[in-house]
Amino acid sequence: MGQLNATGRRFETVELGMTSWADYRLNGDHLFIDHVESPVALRGTGASGRLMEALATEARDKGLKVTPICGFAAAWLKRNAAFSGLVG
Repeated sequence: MGQLNATGRRFETVELGMTSWADYRLNGDHLFIDHVESPVALRGTGASGRLMEALATEARDKGLKVTPICGFAAAWLKRNAAFSGLVG
C-alpha cells in the first residue's frame, strides 16, 4: 500500500526496499499526476502499475478527481476501467 507524502507532494510505494513514486499536485479535490517513476531495478516488474493502482484507490477513497499529466498515468487510467470515473 502507498501513501500520500504531503510535504514532498509525492505518492510513494516501497517494494524490495526501493521506492517508486508519483509526483502530484493537489488543488482542492483535484489531483494532478505530473510524473510516475520506479527505480531501474523495478522496471518491467509491474511496480509502476501497482503504484498507480494504490494511488487511484487512495484518490477514490478520498473522493478526488484525477488529471494525469504523465503519459504513463494517463495510459494506465485508460486501461483500467475500474478507475475511469476518477478522471476529470
